[in-house]
Amino acid sequence: MGLSRRDLITRLAALGGYSATLGMLGQNALASTFQPLQLATNGGNGKTVVIVGAGISGLVSAYELRKAGFNVKVLEARERVGGRVWTLRNGDSIEHNDGSRQTVEFDTGLFFNAGAARLPSHHLTILGYCRELGVELQVLVNSSRNALAQPDLNRPPLLLRQAVNDTRGHFSELLARSVSRNSLDQDLSAPQRKALLDFLKVYGDLDPQQQYRGSVRSGYTRFAGAGDQTPIQRQPLPLEQLLDSNLLLPLVFDEIPEFSSTMFQPVGGMDQIPKAFYRQVKDSVQLGAEVLSVQTGEQGSRVVWRDRKNGRQHVETADYAIVTLPLPLLARLDTNFSADFRKAIGLAEGDKANKVAWQSPRFWETDFQIYGGLSYINHEARTLWYPSDRLNSEQGVLVATYNTGEVAQQFAGKGLQAQIASSRQAVESLHPGHSHKLRRPLAVNWSKIPFSESPWIVHDEVAQPGYDILNQPQGRTWLASDALAHGGVGIWQNSAAESARRVVGLIAHHASQTSHGVAA
Repeated sequence: MGLSRRDLITRLAALGGYSATLGMLGQNALASTFQPLQLATNGGNGKTVVIVGAGISGLVSAYELRKAGFNVKVLEARERVGGRVWTLRNGDSIEHNDGSRQTVEFDTGLFFNAGAARLPSHHLTILGYCRELGVELQVLVNSSRNALAQPDLNRPPLLLRQAVNDTRGHFSELLARSVSRNSLDQDLSAPQRKALLDFLKVYGDLDPQQQYRGSVRSGYTRFAGAGDQTPIQRQPLPLEQLLDSNLLLPLVFDEIPEFSSTMFQPVGGMDQIPKAFYRQVKDSVQLGAEVLSVQTGEQGSRVVWRDRKNGRQHVETADYAIVTLPLPLLARLDTNFSADFRKAIGLAEGDKANKVAWQSPRFWETDFQIYGGLSYINHEARTLWYPSDRLNSEQGVLVATYNTGEVAQQFAGKGLQAQIASSRQAVESLHPGHSHKLRRPLAVNWSKIPFSESPWIVHDEVAQPGYDILNQPQGRTWLASDALAHGGVGIWQNSAAESARRVVGLIAHHASQTSHGVAA
């Protein structure tokens, strides 16, 4: 359960070359709100663009290019749009590339976001598109102080409220003790030391003797009620129990910008976003179209694809192409990209991630007062994620495993029944006596999902200098995806949309230059 590189990595907001591109197009790259591209409506002048993939990058590209006057064709291998934005409902199926198959049997109205599930409030681009396309949003509770952490499976779970505030209290006492012992005299003036002690008394809820003896902030074992029901405050946990590396992630998770309040989700499921784009570009999208080859040159691009329903091959020629495939899949595709470009694609490594979801009576709300948020456990399940929709209703969908990285790779190597049993075990450990209420389980192993095979790219700037190369065109073909965003930002819909907008701007600029007789 330790703190992962992915969760702590510095989150940068700009794409490589994005600021320069927007400056060239007269846009403000540092805008504090969503900025439409404002491309000329006839800038495309009928030029054609073939787009490989109907995930967020492909859909945003199609939407913006059509508005700019380009003729667009989108080729999507699946029978749905959205890519890794995938919401499962009753009757849907999950097929893994190992041949396993599951059918969703949730009650009507319940859903499971198998892939993307959160929208941070500073992801201005995707939130702007939700506003533009009329996608209704609701608050997603990403952190609940009533949720739990179990760093040691041999001990009962800790209330996050208590773990956070007892840690703060103990640290405040230690720092106050250092000040009182003159340990900081060389670093702080007398007025600064007094101000620090006053601050620590409030910050850590210290008593007049500058000691931490517990705090109402850590919660109660019994709440105040009527008559003789007096409140009983939780006794503080010992500092040595809190100095556990497995508590690091729960203690800082909601301080990371991508996971901080306020967060959102579309009402009814995350796939409401790709569906909204699809309604705008549906007549340009060919579903069931598996791309076999991409050939590019200085005069245009040529894409060969196979209709998965009848096996027939087709050829699309266009003035431009945008490829949004996951980079590990693109590495296996027939292309005429340069050797350096193919090498850069080959350096991209797909991460691993799994989710296991259950339908259940909402015991976490009725018995634990947990409304949304995540609980953490030092178990291969790693995380329990409580729903933020339909609060206080009878039934809900509990994501009772969400793991990534090496643990996820090992977990996905198990059979589905073993994965489901493991998930139930984690629920029983965090919520004793309640795991028998879980039913209708679903397991999604992203490493086994056809046409994805990973949830995101492991980011080391996509192994520089490959990152810079991949943001440059090959002839008249560009790549666009969340993988082409800096650092840990590149696992979000916002990154995919920004990458697409960058490429759309470059294509529009190129088309404008060639239309005016300027050499490409």
